[in-house]
Amino acid sequence: MKFGMRTPSIKKSIKARTTGKAKRAVKKALIPGYGKKGAGWIKNPKKAAYNKVYKKTSFGIMDLFK
Repeated sequence: MKFGMRTPSIKKSIKARTTGKAKRAVKKALIPGYGKKGAGWIKNPKKAAYNKVYKKTSFGIMDLFK
């Protein structure tokens, strides 16, 4: 588990900003329940719990400028 600042990755940051919108729109049209709040707890509770703790204990470089 990571505590503190996350290591920035420019490659992953660019991929996250460019790939997602069209892909999410297609998945939302085809898969019922995709993108609904709390669906992660049903699909994979262990991963959802880890992500919740990770989000609270770490921060990114852009969070310093907010």
